[in-house]
Amino acid sequence: MTEVASPCIKQCKLDASGRYCTGCLRTLDEVSGWSRASNAQKQAALDRIASLRQPLAVRQLHCTQCGSAFACGSGGSQGGCWCADLPPLASASGTSSDCLCPACLQQKLTPQPAG
Repeated sequence: MTEVASPCIKQCKLDASGRYCTGCLRTLDEVSGWSRASNAQKQAALDRIASLRQPLAVRQLHCTQCGSAFACGSGGSQGGCWCADLPPLASASGTSSDCLCPACLQQKLTPQPAG
């Protein structure tokens, strides 16, 4: 069986939150665990990365957190959705839900001071 190749492009730099590489778009866990990952896990990471690069249909949504109206699927630096410019955010509950508005998503990504 052929080993799934790393998507590394030798432009390694972590995003501002320290959660993903801005070069290959892998999460820090995907980068650090690549050599131990199965081919299925590697392919799943490549599929997730590819989905970030595909244009989405623009949808008008309301944020499930604050209720603000916003457009989903446009405004990103690569022509896709604005959220593709941010690090991936896994749902804390393990369930999927619809998009958050830019302000609420950014708030979830900003580390909160310990207190």
